[in-house]
Amino acid sequence: MKIAFIGLGNMGAPMAHNLVKAGHEVSVFDLVEAAMKQLKQAGAHACASAQSAASGAEVVISMLPAGQHVRRLYLGREGSPGLFDALEGKPLIIDASTISPEDARVVGAAAKERGLTYLDAPVSGGVGGAQAGTLTFIVGGSEAGFEQARPVLEGMGKNIFHAGEIGAGQVAKICNNMLLGILMSGTAEALALGVKNGLEPAVLSEIMKQSSGGNWALNVYNPWPGVMEGSAASRNYQGGFLTELMAKDLGLAWELALESKATVPMGSQARNLFVLHASQGHGGLDFSSIQKLYRGGEKD
Repeated sequence: MKIAFIGLGNMGAPMAHNLVKAGHEVSVFDLVEAAMKQLKQAGAHACASAQSAASGAEVVISMLPAGQHVRRLYLGREGSPGLFDALEGKPLIIDASTISPEDARVVGAAAKERGLTYLDAPVSGGVGGAQAGTLTFIVGGSEAGFEQARPVLEGMGKNIFHAGEIGAGQVAKICNNMLLGILMSGTAEALALGVKNGLEPAVLSEIMKQSSGGNWALNVYNPWPGVMEGSAASRNYQGGFLTELMAKDLGLAWELALESKATVPMGSQARNLFVLHASQGHGGLDFSSIQKLYRGGEKD
């Protein structure tokens, strides 16, 4: 298929790469020239604008940092038309960004007015999952649109879920990331407590992995440097899912809780911890670097 992919960050670049490997004709656009150059070397077509990338596309996929970027891309802003107004034909629109459900519904409504099929399809699985093509896609939108998108999503992911109507994908993703933030901050807290009382982090990790404290953050993404080979923690917390993005997602959970009058005390605490950590200059590090907050001035 002819696919336009817009947004080539830590997640978007490997996702687009996997679509190229799956045999699709992929046109890409990103504000970072180096990101497009890498995809061009992999076999994609590098384009000068989102409009150029989407020209003649059967599917348009976006992977952007926040709701404001998704709105600007598709709806434009004052004096500048959005991508919806520049599209040729009626391609399927898949936004894989993590944004508020309300932003997804606003963009989805604008797409419907133009006779376009729009899906919100945020992902879970991290950079490793994006690179391996094993992401989980959590899709909101019509059943027909979901089935139309499935062959494309299967080129980037292993688990494809239909959560409900437009916005439902974002609700499910927000709930998942709130739990992930809670688990990562709790795992880092437990490891720091054990180490400060004489335990080796690798030994404590193995004990907890085989006990009731085992969880994804501990088992797959250990936040203590040197414990897990290949983890972000063992790479100086470089790459991966950025702290500032986790703080953003936890903020989305807080906003959703306010709107629905839900009680999220642990999610709120996790948000405060990640915002504090980001404010101390760690926003560009992987979110597992929350371990630094509990270690204080200690050196690895």
